[in-house]
Amino acid sequence: MAKGSQLSQLKSALSNAGITGNHQQNGKKRKRGAPQEKDKDKRAAKLEEIQRKLNPFDVKVTKLKHDVGGRKLKGVTGKPAQSKMAGLEQRKKTLLKEYEDRHRAGGIIDRRFGENDPSMSLEDRMLERFTRERQRASKGIAFNLEDEDELTHYGQSLSKLDDFDDFGLREDDDEDDDEAGRINEDIVKHTHFGGFDGEEDDEDDEEPARKKSKAEVMAEVIAKSKEHKILRQVEKEEGENVRHELDQTFDSLRSLLYAPDPSATGSNSTPLGVPGSSTSFASAPTAATASVETDKTANYDQAVRELAFDRRAKPKDRTKTEEELALEEKEALEKAERRRRKRMLGLEDSESEDGGKPRAKRQRGGDDLEDDFDEEIGYGLGAGLEGNQSEGDESEDEVGDDDDEDDDEGDGEEEGSDLDASDDDGEDVEDAEYLIVTSKKSGESSRRKVKPKELPFTFPCPSSHEEFLETVDNVDDEDLPTVVQRIRTLHHTSLAPENKFKLQGLTGVLVDHILYLSSPPTPSFSVVSSLFPHLSALAKAYPIQAAEHFNRKLVLMNKNLKRGLSQGALDPGSKTWPGPAELTLLRVIGSLWPTSDMNHAVVSPTRILMGSYLGLARVRSLSDIASGLFLCTLFLQYEQLSQRFVPEAVNFLINAVLHLAPSKYENTSELPGSFPSPDFRSQHCRPLALDAKSAKGLQIRKPELGELLMAEVNDASSKLNLLASSLDLLGRYANLLKGLEAFIELFEPISEILQNLKLQKFEADLQARAKSTGDIISRLLKFSHQSRRPLLLQAHKAIPIPSYVPKFDSTSSSYLKHQDPDRERNEAAKLRNEYKKERKGAIRELRKDARFLAGVEQAKQREKDKSYNESMKRVFGSIESERAEQKAMEREKTKEKKRAGRK
Repeated sequence: MAKGSQLSQLKSALSNAGITGNHQQNGKKRKRGAPQEKDKDKRAAKLEEIQRKLNPFDVKVTKLKHDVGGRKLKGVTGKPAQSKMAGLEQRKKTLLKEYEDRHRAGGIIDRRFGENDPSMSLEDRMLERFTRERQRASKGIAFNLEDEDELTHYGQSLSKLDDFDDFGLREDDDEDDDEAGRINEDIVKHTHFGGFDGEEDDEDDEEPARKKSKAEVMAEVIAKSKEHKILRQVEKEEGENVRHELDQTFDSLRSLLYAPDPSATGSNSTPLGVPGSSTSFASAPTAATASVETDKTANYDQAVRELAFDRRAKPKDRTKTEEELALEEKEALEKAERRRRKRMLGLEDSESEDGGKPRAKRQRGGDDLEDDFDEEIGYGLGAGLEGNQSEGDESEDEVGDDDDEDDDEGDGEEEGSDLDASDDDGEDVEDAEYLIVTSKKSGESSRRKVKPKELPFTFPCPSSHEEFLETVDNVDDEDLPTVVQRIRTLHHTSLAPENKFKLQGLTGVLVDHILYLSSPPTPSFSVVSSLFPHLSALAKAYPIQAAEHFNRKLVLMNKNLKRGLSQGALDPGSKTWPGPAELTLLRVIGSLWPTSDMNHAVVSPTRILMGSYLGLARVRSLSDIASGLFLCTLFLQYEQLSQRFVPEAVNFLINAVLHLAPSKYENTSELPGSFPSPDFRSQHCRPLALDAKSAKGLQIRKPELGELLMAEVNDASSKLNLLASSLDLLGRYANLLKGLEAFIELFEPISEILQNLKLQKFEADLQARAKSTGDIISRLLKFSHQSRRPLLLQAHKAIPIPSYVPKFDSTSSSYLKHQDPDRERNEAAKLRNEYKKERKGAIRELRKDARFLAGVEQAKQREKDKSYNESMKRVFGSIESERAEQKAMEREKTKEKKRAGRK
């Protein structure tokens, strides 16, 4: 190819190929009209060859690393431009067509009857189509008498069928009205639709079954319709018979549904439809019949009226919201309070409390029926007081379910809130039964007030404990929960914004009142248990404020402990151990707040305070031991789930056993283990030891905490009960702490102390109690010894020595390198490679499709822009031409004015 620019190379190539220039073959002129198809093909081939040579990038050649002679490889050379154009053409034929037709909906829908129903046979389809066609034809001019064609039936003229003598019309009048006037079925079958071929039918009977004609099919349809009609008629008759029987036995059914009428016990009480039941009508049959018919009609009308006036079920009210329920409860309490005050003032229900004077009671008259004195008795202060009280109780029940208090949780808390009951979880019911909290009867309480005539229904919400005491001044202790419930109902949070703060203050008031009720000299723990559900509900509604109230009480108890320790731990006058009020508060905290949390705003300081009591206070009397045992019981309840180790509790229990039970140890140095025992054999604790002579004949009972805490008791019975409770608590703590790592070191000294107690001279039940506790601890120690293993080094897999030998490939063939000896694994690898290849190819094609569609959209947008610009140019051109004409006219007018001498 010649050198130079690409244009010169193209001209030279075209000239050499004989495409351009005047080239004559053999000096002769080409004949006109000669075939030139071969010349065109040659010319196109030459142009393609020239184009290929001039564009070296049109052919893509893959360079081989090792060219081996005689080897044929596919894909070494390629034509990307041609493949690209082929792809574009293919997308124009397929993808572009689908893209343009994406919003079109076309096609032919086959709406022929039964064509898409596989359950219909061909005969059924044809029959239905024939019926539809006849129905459509009947709407038009199906019977045009002016038609020139003669009316025929199966090719036979109707003029020959005007003789109806042989058609067998029915003349019997005894048949049913439905069948009257109809042609015989045989005539219809053989003459109308199946006639004119009787001989052929006889011949066909001998032949095998043939395909039914339309006439036969229509005859079967008519027969089936008649059969269905007869069946419907039979069913109708049966229904009428059943209805008639029901009418005959209506009285018997009515006697089952309604109570018998006492007025119908005379001669007319015989059942309906039973003629001749009365002998008085035998002589006059006509009158008897008329009378029976009249009775039937009257009884039927009466039954209809009873059914009409029968009470229907009323629709239930919708589920009300919490605010609506609270408002209803408040209104019910206020209404009940207004009624109570009216009854106290002697007013009637219709009179208002403020307006009008109370009407004076009238005197009893001689002819008085005494119908209004019953009301006086019912609402006065006489015999109707009990009924009125029950009415108040019912109103209490109606308003008692406050929304702030969860019924399920409240019930559960109430059961577990009693101070002499078990812990909240219900597990180990005997955990808290070692120290029973005795409460004196309400009649012996100094705070018991005379029961008023009637309890008010509305109370103000107290902001302090003093206001609460003034409110419940004349209220019995048994009615305190009712008062609190009504206060909560009247001051529900949803009724007013300030009620939230009032109920928060009520929480602190209840805490103060619980301490007030459980304080000496006459604690009332039963009232505390009844108030606990309300405190629980308020604490759940306002936990932060409730926690602040409890923490203030705990801080005060801690200050009292510090003050008592500063006065002297052994001083009998210093208050170092908690009393009944403090113990009640600690018990309420354990029932109200979760005690298994790692850190809690109320329980954590409570646990620290209880440990301080057990660890810092000194034992001086039996009341101190009783208080400490109750704290140990509370710790057992607190740690039931978390199973944390409390060393103060275990230390106090073993010291209590040493104080109360005789043993062979004389001083502290002889005691096994390393736990502290500062008061062992001290001057204050020597009188606490139990004597076998004084304890002879005594039975073990639950210690009475009220007497032990509030009075200086030093009798043998109390000592025996406290010793038995200490032994039981040691066994329960052993079961609780059996999973502790240091269980052996902790309980081996305790087991040794229990074995060295001198209880041979005591009763058998105390010896059995000590032996049982010792056996429990010994068995748990045995299991702990068996499960304990000595310390060992950590067992792990041996670490191999690192190898620095390089890895050599035994073969250099890529084919063998990718061949796996495992056939299944090799096939899986091939399948994965093929999947990757196909996935890449699919992604590549999708991207090409996206680019193609984007180009189509761009072309459409360019066309739109082009047409818009052209239209705008035309509009602007027309406007400019009009403007030019306007300006020319203005210039002409100006010139005319100048010629006329006007400016």
